[in-house]
Amino acid sequence: MAVKACLNGGRTRSEHPAVPQTPAELAADAIAVRRAGAFAVHLHPRDAVGAETLDPRACDSAVAAIRAAVPGMPVGLSTSEKIDPDPFARAAAIRAWRRLPDFVSVNVSELGWAGIVRAAMHAGIGVEAGLATPGDAEEFARSPFVHRTLRALVEVDGGVEEARATAQLIPDGLPQLWHGYDERTWEVVSAGAAEGIDIRIGLEDTLVLPDRRVATGNAQLVAAAVELTARGD
Repeated sequence: MAVKACLNGGRTRSEHPAVPQTPAELAADAIAVRRAGAFAVHLHPRDAVGAETLDPRACDSAVAAIRAAVPGMPVGLSTSEKIDPDPFARAAAIRAWRRLPDFVSVNVSELGWAGIVRAAMHAGIGVEAGLATPGDAEEFARSPFVHRTLRALVEVDGGVEEARATAQLIPDGLPQLWHGYDERTWEVVSAGAAEGIDIRIGLEDTLVLPDRRVATGNAQLVAAAVELTARGD
C-alpha cells in the first residue's frame, strides 16, 4: 500500500496559496512529498500564465525539474480533456514530448481516450486508466489495453459504495489506486487504505486534512495519508 501525491490539478492560487505551478515549485513540492512518504507524483504542467497545458516545452520543463530534484521518483502527467478538449491535439502533444514522464493518466469517460492511450504507449509511457464510474470500468475491461496498463485509478465523484462498485469490475490482477474529490476525498482514501489499496492525495483532490483543517500544502496532506496507511484505516 502506497501514497501518490497529486500536486496541483486545475487548482488556482486563489483556492490555495501553496498550489505549485512553475517547474521550480513543482520540483520543490516533489521533494517535500517524497520526504512525507509519497512514492510518486502526478501533476498538471502550467504555461507562463498558470493555465494547464500539454505544450511540450512546459511539460518537458516540469518533468526535467522534478527528475533533477527527486531522481528515481516516478512522475505522471494528466491528459484530461479539461486541458484541451481535442483528443487529437492531446495525442499530438504527447508525441512531441521529449522529456517523457513515467506515466500518464487517461480518463476512460472522455471522447477519444483510446487514441490517447495508443499515443502514450507508442512513446513508451505507462498508462493509468482513470475510471470514474462502473460504466467506465466495464468499457475499459472490454478494451485491448487491460494487460498493458500500469494501474487502474478508481476516481469517483461519489463515495465509497461507488468506488467499490467500480473496483469490482476491474479485471483481476491489475493494480488499483483509489482517490476521491473535495468533501469525499478522505472517505474514499480511508476506505482504500483499510483494504490495502494504494491511494492518492494532494491539493488537486482536496484542500483539507481529515479533521477539516485547511492543509498547509501537499506535504501535510501526504503525511496524513501515510498515517492512514500505517493504521490501515
